[in-house]
Amino acid sequence: MPTQLDRAMQSKNLFFGFAGLVTAVAAWSIWGGDMFPQQADPKGDPQTWTEDELRRWLNARNLMAGSTATRAELLARVEANMRAPKA
Repeated sequence: MPTQLDRAMQSKNLFFGFAGLVTAVAAWSIWGGDMFPQQADPKGDPQTWTEDELRRWLNARNLMAGSTATRAELLARVEANMRAPKA
């Protein structure tokens, strides 16, 4: 008389569940946890950055640039929040 364990070992659902788990782990290890890496922070003088770079810099620091902010407002906000260079 087959037991519940015998029936579970012969189940196709168990096989497909295990195959799906192995596939998910393999995909995660191949692509890594960072499939879509964020762009690096802009470098140099903020005066030369584009408006998109200013917004990206602010958003990376959770300083939420408003959608209606002008370039001058964004630039002033970036400069106010930049850290002083080490002497």
